[in-house]
Amino acid sequence: MLNSFPRKLVSVVVATSFFAAGAWWARHPETQAVTQAVAAPVAAQVSTAASVQGLPGFADLVAANGPAVVNIAVQQKLQGNDPRLGADPFSQFFGAPGQRGPQSRIVRGQGSGFIISADGRILTNAHVVDGATTVTVKLTDRREFNAKVIGVDKRTDVAVVKIEASGLPVARIGNPADSRIGDWVVAIGSPFGFENTVTSGIISAKSRALGPQSNYVNFIQTDVPINPGNSGGPLFNMNGEVIGINSQIFSETGGYMGLSFAIPIDIAMNVQQQLVATGKVVRGQLGALVQPVSAPTAKSLKLPEPSGALVVRVEPGSAAEKAGLQPGDVIRSFDGKKVDLSSDLPLLVAATRPGTKVKLDVWREGRATTLDASLGELKESQMAAAEPEAGKLGVAVRPLTKDEQREAKINGLLVEQVTGAAEAAGLQPGDVLLQAGGKPLRSPIDLQKAVKEADGSVGLLVQRDDARFFVPVPLN
Repeated sequence: MLNSFPRKLVSVVVATSFFAAGAWWARHPETQAVTQAVAAPVAAQVSTAASVQGLPGFADLVAANGPAVVNIAVQQKLQGNDPRLGADPFSQFFGAPGQRGPQSRIVRGQGSGFIISADGRILTNAHVVDGATTVTVKLTDRREFNAKVIGVDKRTDVAVVKIEASGLPVARIGNPADSRIGDWVVAIGSPFGFENTVTSGIISAKSRALGPQSNYVNFIQTDVPINPGNSGGPLFNMNGEVIGINSQIFSETGGYMGLSFAIPIDIAMNVQQQLVATGKVVRGQLGALVQPVSAPTAKSLKLPEPSGALVVRVEPGSAAEKAGLQPGDVIRSFDGKKVDLSSDLPLLVAATRPGTKVKLDVWREGRATTLDASLGELKESQMAAAEPEAGKLGVAVRPLTKDEQREAKINGLLVEQVTGAAEAAGLQPGDVLLQAGGKPLRSPIDLQKAVKEADGSVGLLVQRDDARFFVPVPLN
């Protein structure tokens, strides 16, 4: 994703590669006197707190593992009608008639990565190196190498690059499943081009779903300071093992605001193995569209607990149809692995090779049953179609139950989660979507169709409590 990093973003998840546009910082002299006055007592308090609470030190971890972290500099030549070229203010005087702007320009960017084999194989983010014409890797011992991009998987945002070297320090790979919310973690990378910068924090949450990418990645959320340039760098646990690749931040400014996201390393390693072996990633396909199971839905379906993936559509001719899956089924486990959230299922399916025979534990009509399925292959052309169009909208919805319809005297889709464009437009969990694009909504399929057919924005008729109003939601 080679473009100038935006200076202002509004409530969006942004990738964290850095494209040089100059550095800036500000000093505030009026704070210096206050800082000096409180520095000594604060230092004493911190020292006391550290001795009492046993706060961790990271120096040994960084010394042992820092040499395996690299800085990645990339270049791409933009030319022709690429919109990133921008307009040339002097073209009216010196350019050819009708010339829009400069005909070519070199764009430079920076990111991070880490060595996973002594002969020079390196993991980083796809958006760091995708489209780059040259990739340069700089080691902590100041050696620089031209790198070859072995493979890029945009779906998981994972890439593998290779340098010609031997005897290199290698990062140790850990198991994200062993990490717990609240564990200390450390990031090493090149924020804003400041190489080998160390930041620390804790794991804030696990299995975070972020838009369409949630079909392939269950992100680790941390409060580790991550900024543009940290992309592709490792997230270490306190044993010095890599458990994730720092990839995205949630920000209103384009910089760190306390919410950072890393790709679990087990997902990244599976992707890199396929990229190295075949140059592409093959994913399984079930062919069922699912949605979350809320407490009211679980009660209406007589489920013991509100968990699993509720099937709302089965694709004709798919593995799901051949297995006998039906709309209204709730998938509670996939090949022996529990499906707690609906977002768990696409991850499990995508990580399974096509042709694999799996068992589905399904809840149907108040009782448990088991189905056998043989997974198909998710083609590249099918991936875009498989991603829910409602993901552009930023909502998770479900149909109203019959009891809810009778009580509210309406029919529509209940909003259960809101993010992105829908959140910015003012939608809230608990809202009921009655219409989209002037057409009534009875199922999530209706909403997906309306979003797909919309031109730039979709108009929603919303009911909130006793009020009914129209909300236009931009989709870009």
